[in-house]
Amino acid sequence: MIEPFKMGYTAIGGLGVFILGMKYLSDSLQMLSGGLIRKAIASVTTNRFLAVIVGLLVTTFVQSSSITTVMVVGLTNAGLMQLSQAIGVILGANIGTTITGWILAVKVGKYGLLLIALGIFPMLFSKNDRVSASAKVFVALGLIFFGLEIMSGAFKPLRSDEGFMNLMLTLDAKTFLSILGCVAIGCLMTMVIQSSSAMLGITIALATTGAIPLYTAIALVMGENIGTTITAQFAAIGGGVASRRAAMAHSVFNVLGVVIIISIFSYYVEMIERFVPGASSFVDPSGDRPYIAAHIAMAHTFFNVTATLVMLPFLNKLASLVTRMVPDKAGEEKSGLKYIGSPGTMPVAMGISMVFEELKRMQGRVHKALRHAGSFTQRSLKGRDRFYRKVTSIEDETDVIQHEITTFTVALMQAGGASKAQSDRAYSFVRAADELESIADYAANYCSYMKRLDKHELDFSDDAWKDIQNFHHEIFSFFNQVCKAFNDEDVASTRKIYDEATRLNDLADQIRKAHLVRMKEGSCSALPAFTFSDMAVALRRIKNHTVNLHEALFAEDSATA
Repeated sequence: MIEPFKMGYTAIGGLGVFILGMKYLSDSLQMLSGGLIRKAIASVTTNRFLAVIVGLLVTTFVQSSSITTVMVVGLTNAGLMQLSQAIGVILGANIGTTITGWILAVKVGKYGLLLIALGIFPMLFSKNDRVSASAKVFVALGLIFFGLEIMSGAFKPLRSDEGFMNLMLTLDAKTFLSILGCVAIGCLMTMVIQSSSAMLGITIALATTGAIPLYTAIALVMGENIGTTITAQFAAIGGGVASRRAAMAHSVFNVLGVVIIISIFSYYVEMIERFVPGASSFVDPSGDRPYIAAHIAMAHTFFNVTATLVMLPFLNKLASLVTRMVPDKAGEEKSGLKYIGSPGTMPVAMGISMVFEELKRMQGRVHKALRHAGSFTQRSLKGRDRFYRKVTSIEDETDVIQHEITTFTVALMQAGGASKAQSDRAYSFVRAADELESIADYAANYCSYMKRLDKHELDFSDDAWKDIQNFHHEIFSFFNQVCKAFNDEDVASTRKIYDEATRLNDLADQIRKAHLVRMKEGSCSALPAFTFSDMAVALRRIKNHTVNLHEALFAEDSATA
């Protein structure tokens, strides 16, 4: 006899253990991956096959296609990824998430507690991060298998319950309407749980106990493929048009694939039945179906792999379709940067990788601001006012980026789960963003002082022009030297950076002394003299903040210098 309350809390408790295991697995694999995730993201190019591979690898490490697609939506919105690249990564994520099904299909559920026992003490007490992360993998797998066992045990009474079996007769996925019903249930349940992996675990638990047949299970999995796209849709709310298109591409792709499968559903299930060894309907002495989990995993994998291979040649077509579905809105503001999704639901390693990529973009904008500032101070250049407008526009943009990076990183760290090394790295990025924003501010100030000179139709002497332009060139070169770190290039040691900063200080003193001489000689009037001093001070401040930027990126190195 079924006890609804007992079955309910047992199933929910098992689901909770299962989800906790998935989270532990995600966290531990990210820790072991080191910088792989960031390098994978950075490697995405216009090559669609590479984008698919990146999506597959990242999803394998984070064990969640939802996390990967939310990341892709954020990167697309921030302008770090083109729509066609984003679609490629999403297709790879769809393949990567099928690995969960194969993990669940491995028949080691009875060893769940053994795996927990093997990993729990090294995980809790080891001082070595990699040993702790490796032990956490064992604990995570143990929790996943143990949670699945708990859910299976909770669902066993359903296979002998007349009411439930009558319901399953109407949802046996043998008719078109019942297929649609199962797809709808799978979709809605995944939307509610916000995890296709968790819903897949429930489906396999029901199927293994014999509560639902293979047809119903596969139809539920098809619905789960649609339901998982809701996470990206939520993430795109409030974002730019690029992020909404990336989310829409995910939904369109999965919906189209499911529609095609539904049209040939019975043939598809029969093919899976023949392709996977062992009959899905085979019942062992304990009353369980030991082979059906592998059938479900294969159906999930075959669907996503085949759909991806078919869609790859038509990525540009899909991009064009979603562009028409989500058109540009007149007057829509294009933000310099806008983070998407809740940092509390994002893995720490993934969040830190996103911050670094956005910090690189910010550095690129500041680099342009300094270059444009140099162009603006070329007195013989025609139409140079456009460079002043570019610098002030970039300065406004960096204010937004710095605020968003700080807000996002603080929320990411407050969510918990970060190691000391991750926390230190994250806050070094916050400091680096602050220094870059200050450099952009002084670049704008440098130009505004020059604008003052133009307003009053005044001029410097030839020597003054030569000094200020040379000093800008030196400061710009110093900034570029420090920023090699953003592109994994060889960067000078902290001692060399300090030595170069000292040389620039000496150069500034020489320029100041030469300027005082010109003032005494009367070759420079009052307002141009003050303006020259202000511009030199602004460049010196840029130098100071560039040193601070190096210290932020190489805190340990600077501490021992």
